Amino acid sequence: MVEPASTGAENGITISRVFAAPREHVWREWTEPERFADWYGGSDAEVPVSTVSMDVREGGAWRATMFAGPGRHEIQWKGEYREVVPPERLVFTVSDQPGEDAYELVIVVLTDLGDGRTEMLFQQRGRMSAEQYERAGQGWSGFFDRIAERLAGA
Repeated sequence: MVEPASTGAENGITISRVFAAPREHVWREWTEPERFADWYGGSDAEVPVSTVSMDVREGGAWRATMFAGPGRHEIQWKGEYREVVPPERLVFTVSDQPGEDAYELVIVVLTDLGDGRTEMLFQQRGRMSAEQYERAGQGWSGFFDRIAERLAGA
């Protein structure tokens, strides 16, 4: 379910998903380079695990290189972890603008629903337009489909 959020000057994305996997498994999808590289970008992009670095602690940095689309356009992603509360809350910045201070803020909250199920509440906020958030929301939804496939096979 994708719900674009727009209140006043604050634009963003809110997505809620339930995964048939324990919370710790979903947490590892976000915090382990091998897992992250496999789902980030969905089925239309490649993120070589050798390009992923994650220092998952408050103030730690992360980076990944994505090759997207038929032309394999290179995108350099980067960010910083702002809040790390394993295995329930991860707050980090994300940017594909090298040399600029502009970024989006991502908040991931994982709730143990019992019976091996986990609810993930995903939010992204920043300075993009409503149209950009619509496209980004569709992209993230595809990424999360890939996480669901990975966890189903675990």
